[in-house]
Amino acid sequence: MDTSLPFAVDRRLGGRVRAWLTAAACAVSAAASGTAWAGAQLEEPLADSVRSALSAAIGRTEPVLVFADAAQRQQCEGWATSLEAKLLKRKPEELVRREFLQTVCYEAKRAGLEPGLVLGLIQVESGFRKYAISSVGARGYMQIMPFWSRTIGTGDPASLFHMQTNIRFGCVILRHYLDMERGNLFMALGRYNGSRGRAEYPNMVTAAWRGWKLPEGGTQVADAGTAAARR
Repeated sequence: MDTSLPFAVDRRLGGRVRAWLTAAACAVSAAASGTAWAGAQLEEPLADSVRSALSAAIGRTEPVLVFADAAQRQQCEGWATSLEAKLLKRKPEELVRREFLQTVCYEAKRAGLEPGLVLGLIQVESGFRKYAISSVGARGYMQIMPFWSRTIGTGDPASLFHMQTNIRFGCVILRHYLDMERGNLFMALGRYNGSRGRAEYPNMVTAAWRGWKLPEGGTQVADAGTAAARR
C-alpha cells in the first residue's frame, strides 16, 4: 500500500495535513497507558499535541471540496465516473452517487489513502448507508464513534451524519492508525475496528477493496510522481 500523500488536492494543504498527522503519530507514544473502551473500539487517551494535530486535520468548519486546479478535479471526476455503474444499486440517484464518489476520492487522497480502500471500508462498515448506527453508537458511512467528535471535532455527534464530515473523520482516523502502525495496513484496520491483531476484519475490508479496483484502462488517480512528471 502506498502510504505517501499521492494526490495534491492543494499542495500546501496536503503538506499541512501530512504534517499534522505525522506530528500525531510521533506524539502518540506519550499516551500509552490509561485506556478506556467504547464498545469494541478502543478510545485511546490523546496527548495534547496528538489531539491538536488531528483536530487541525479535521478542521473546525464543515468541509468542502477544494481542488488545486482543473486537472486534479478531472482526476477525481474520471475516477468517480469509472465506478458509478458499480454503485448504482446502492445509490440510484445520479447526483448523490457522483458527489459521494468524488468526496471519497478527495478525502482519501487528502489523507494519503487509496480511494478504493476507503470504499471497501465503507462497504464493510455501513453498507453505504449514510445514517447507519451500530449497536455501540458508531455513526454514518465510516462508522465513526461519537468520542471522536468530542476529542478532535466540534463536539456535535450529529455532524457525523454529514457525508463529507463523516468521510473526513474516517480517512483522518485511518491515516492516524496507519502512521501509528508504521504503514502496516493489517494492524491499522484492526485498530479502526477495535479488533487489532485479528484477521477477520482486515480480510473483509481488503476483499471489498479488491472489488473496487478499476479494470485495465479505467481512469486512475495520478500519484505524486505522475503528477510531478506532468508539470
